[in-house]
Amino acid sequence: MSVPTSLDVEQARPRLHELTVVDVRTPGEFASGHLPDALNVPLDRLVRSLPELRPAADRGALLIVCASGARSDSAVRTLASHGIPASSLAGGTEAWAAGGNALEYPGGGGAPPRAVWAMERQVRFAAGTLVLLGLLLGLLLHPAFSLLSAAIGGGLVFSALTGTCGMAVLLGRLSFNRRSGEVRP
Repeated sequence: MSVPTSLDVEQARPRLHELTVVDVRTPGEFASGHLPDALNVPLDRLVRSLPELRPAADRGALLIVCASGARSDSAVRTLASHGIPASSLAGGTEAWAAGGNALEYPGGGGAPPRAVWAMERQVRFAAGTLVLLGLLLGLLLHPAFSLLSAAIGGGLVFSALTGTCGMAVLLGRLSFNRRSGEVRP
């Protein structure tokens, strides 16, 4: 059976009952609102979760979701490289909510328990702060601190070229991006 690599909100909504929805955002982002009955498998744990995802894909189509569609596109490619067909939700949860569709929250509440920035926004904030800090310290203390800005710039270029983001992995380990009580090595 052929599975499209992407579904828009209008295509996914009527099929939601037959899809296994897998949200690849961090647990903190997931807690800020997700598609109904979605499973949370953060992108950095996707490959480790293949033994659980393979049987789910055998039972029916997988719909991979993130905030905007970028991480879910990456996840679909990763799953395809392991022989697991899946579709990405174009526009992610942002498009889902913008289309007037309800989001679920942990504990069945009707509103998010706390606001968590999307991972892309967290990365932009952290990278920008580090670049400014490197420049400021380079001007005030020692020019060598400017290398911090250069390192962050190089990391952003590497991230864009490879489709990976080490800073997102590190930020995902912070307490506000994890489920309460979750322990990570």
